[in-house]
Amino acid sequence: MGVIRAGAEVSEVGVIRAGAGVSDVGVIRAGAGVSDVGVIRAGAGAGGVGVIRAGAGAGGVKEGATRVGTRAGTGAGAAEEGGARTGARTPAKDSARARAGTTPAEGGTRGTRTLGLVYPPAGRHHDYTEGQLTFIGGVAEAATAYDYDLLLCPADRASDPSFRRMIDGRRVDGVIVMEILLEDDRVEHLARAGFPFVTIGRNSRAEETGWVDLDFAGLARGCVYHLADLGHRRIAFVNRSEDLFQSGYGFAHLGLEGYTKAMAEQVLTPRAYLCDDDVAAGEAVLEQILLDDPATTSLVTMNEAALVGLYRGLTRHGRAVPRDFSVVGVAAGRWAEQVDPQLTAAEIPAKEMSRVAVDLMMRRLTSPDSPPRHVLLKPLISLRASTGPCRPVPGSEPDREFPDLDAFPDLDAFPDLPDSDF
Repeated sequence: MGVIRAGAEVSEVGVIRAGAGVSDVGVIRAGAGVSDVGVIRAGAGAGGVGVIRAGAGAGGVKEGATRVGTRAGTGAGAAEEGGARTGARTPAKDSARARAGTTPAEGGTRGTRTLGLVYPPAGRHHDYTEGQLTFIGGVAEAATAYDYDLLLCPADRASDPSFRRMIDGRRVDGVIVMEILLEDDRVEHLARAGFPFVTIGRNSRAEETGWVDLDFAGLARGCVYHLADLGHRRIAFVNRSEDLFQSGYGFAHLGLEGYTKAMAEQVLTPRAYLCDDDVAAGEAVLEQILLDDPATTSLVTMNEAALVGLYRGLTRHGRAVPRDFSVVGVAAGRWAEQVDPQLTAAEIPAKEMSRVAVDLMMRRLTSPDSPPRHVLLKPLISLRASTGPCRPVPGSEPDREFPDLDAFPDLDAFPDLPDSDF
């Protein structure tokens, strides 16, 4: 398939920071065309539920039930727990129901009319990254098309109190789980409990659950081949953070697998680096890459949040992109386009993945006995301006070795051939 870019409707979601001990970060009710959902910051030990209800073209927040601090978006309206639901039928809602094979009558009014999104913050300070916020906004918007609300839970383990309250208390009708681990006890718990769920990402239980995912291994492999086709032989790999990798996050391991396989196929030496999701970490990793091998001429990155730092590090070392150094990666379009030169990248279709996950969830709710469906997206690499032909670092190339002519047969012994220069 081609690259699917996240639309502008939910490009600015805001910032959600969840401190230690946070239980339920908030319920997000977002109408079609929401641009600014707002900001939620929950301090240590915070509990309760904050509510965001945004109608078409609106964005806004007021303080939730129990001390969930908020800041409203520019020109935003407001809502509080218990306010009116944005339940009017719209073409977008009817289209969503048609995709899932449901109608308002089939959906009925049973249950909570709420979906759960289990999505642990991946930022260094236990906050949500910009990429994560795009997914949150996308899921909220897609759920609203079915007249469903969204309860956001930051749990990364099944033992997290917020996860237990959501599931054991039946606060939601179904759950979408993200940041999937290779061995994920949240998935195990939901499967044992028979609780309706789907995942964005996949692990060893992929055949037993419904999921949508990117082919991270294939994308990383494709990035290596793109650089190799340009003549690059020293290609580094910048992955996600050590914490995420050691925790077993699937996409970090799949990306490394694809990179390592491609380097082996090209008979090249792999050099992979873990990197926190921020600018400073990107600069530090670039410093280490050039320290380890000053002749490095390119890199593949799965870490969009560190991208600006990688560019800054190259500038500091006098490496111009793409003249002296090529960069390619897997990143959302807005990340790829905000750096200069713009990043050649396989784009993460966050909005599309969010929509597909909600569609799968609704099918699970309306047809619980149907076999799980699997959607693997394989976006193409969008060629922009960050990659070019390899230009070896001066002094890094070995002395040219001339062939031993004594090892070749005497050319005079070969007969002349028609139209031959011999």
